[in-house]
Amino acid sequence: MKNHIKAFRKSLTLSQADLAKLCKVSRQTINAIENDKYDPTLHLAFDIASVLNTTVDELFISDSNRK
Repeated sequence: MKNHIKAFRKSLTLSQADLAKLCKVSRQTINAIENDKYDPTLHLAFDIASVLNTTVDELFISDSNRK
């Protein structure tokens, strides 16, 4: 599953560590999600979207919807 977390995060001038702290996860977790090495739980996906002031639909692109 691809995502736009890095772009949204950078637009808010948040570091991976900042986002991780706000979502109560490790920086390594945020890094793995941004680099498509880990799919977050639904709960974490909503937490990330909330912190980044967007929706889960805007952040994540399902593999079945990619062209």
